[in-house]
Amino acid sequence: MNKFKTTTTSRQEEPTPQKDTPKVVKSLSSIFSGSFLSKDNVISYLPYMLFLTFIGILYIANGYYAEKTVRSLYKTTSDLKELRSEYITIKSDLNYLSKQSQVALATASIGIKESVIPPSKIVVSKNEYKQITNN
Repeated sequence: MNKFKTTTTSRQEEPTPQKDTPKVVKSLSSIFSGSFLSKDNVISYLPYMLFLTFIGILYIANGYYAEKTVRSLYKTTSDLKELRSEYITIKSDLNYLSKQSQVALATASIGIKESVIPPSKIVVSKNEYKQITNN
């Protein structure tokens, strides 16, 4: 018979003495390895895990909302700049077209000419005014 097999299997390995590791290290190692899920008290962790998941989802949603708001502000700012430049252009065109010389040129095509005689003041006496209003 094979004596080597029987001797190695019959010999039990002695457990190596573990160092006293801190509780935080044990907790973190069980979380990262996933071994805490196989314990019976995993049900007691479930509300806390659901709470952390909910907080994470809110955090992500808040990030998306902030990005959307920033994009909206940027779009509104660019629209405002564009409208301001359009306003300035239209205002300068209006000032140019409302000059006396430009108005005279524009109305010449329909037959209206600029008056060369200065306006005169019409004076109505009180008697004439009374006669006009009484009739």
